[in-house]
Amino acid sequence: MSQLLETNANNPPLPNVGLEKILHPVSLEIEILESQIISDIKTDIPLLNNVNEYIISSGGKRLRPTLVLLGAEMFEGINEQVIQAAKVIEYLHTATLLHDDVVDGAETRRSKQAAYRIWGNEASVLSGDYLFAMAFYLLTKMRNKEVLSLMSETTTRMARGELSQLTSSFGESDEEYFEIIINKTACLFAAAIKTGALLGGGSLDSAGSLYEYGMSLGIAFQIVDDALDYTDEHKTGKPVGGDLQERKITLPLRHLLETANISDRRRLDNILSNQKIEKPQIEEVVNMMKNYNSIQHTLECSKNYSLEAQRSLKKFPRSSMRQTLFEIADFVVSRQI
Repeated sequence: MSQLLETNANNPPLPNVGLEKILHPVSLEIEILESQIISDIKTDIPLLNNVNEYIISSGGKRLRPTLVLLGAEMFEGINEQVIQAAKVIEYLHTATLLHDDVVDGAETRRSKQAAYRIWGNEASVLSGDYLFAMAFYLLTKMRNKEVLSLMSETTTRMARGELSQLTSSFGESDEEYFEIIINKTACLFAAAIKTGALLGGGSLDSAGSLYEYGMSLGIAFQIVDDALDYTDEHKTGKPVGGDLQERKITLPLRHLLETANISDRRRLDNILSNQKIEKPQIEEVVNMMKNYNSIQHTLECSKNYSLEAQRSLKKFPRSSMRQTLFEIADFVVSRQI
């Protein structure tokens, strides 16, 4: 931990710096990427176009595809293949969102009605399938075996993460929780920045170090998301307590289950045994989390992974791009501010 604190001391956290300002060094490339993400998946099927455009243009920080750009900028810079790879990452991520909302029965996504609630399960799932297919079509055109292998492994892990979460129970360990978020979320962050590094001329060793950065960053990002689910729907674009209603075993709930006294644990078990968890019960659980500092515990855990991500960057010489990656790690864990 002392090494982590030393890393952070050399690069002070910037909790109030917005992501747009942090990413200014690649703002032009992000604009190019943004213009191509939707135009490149236009088809002669109006339904498919409507679903894909709806979810892709509904917001989001584009952090995952931007990591591809930043990975390349750490070395020889951004080229056309890097832009293509960034689109691949966004298509894969968007496909998982379409599928997840159907599986979870989510009502909203990014403060908008979930796509399947407008067009139905079939259209939403098939649109996600199309985005997966488009992503791998673009990957094969790159003719880069290292990147193709990496993305194949990553999408397999993502599917495993989703299935593990679907079958998880309240009795599972913290290790199993972290395995789920690594496979479900963090591995795509890691693959994104490593792909950029490989396509930008980085060595396998250097790309591996950035993979470690992306993995820790992705874990921190998901842990903060899990905390925000119980605190702020404006930041997540989903109703407070959505994870609780979907019976997702995230870190705030795990901490509460482990630390609540006998009386509160009995009440919590009663709530979790209800067929449907309503808003008053969600508010009750949120108040319990405040009393037992479950949210604070979760955020402190995310900060440790943010520091771990920053420590991975010590292998690289100081540069403006390395500082950008440091600041992204700070931003990810400051989203509750």
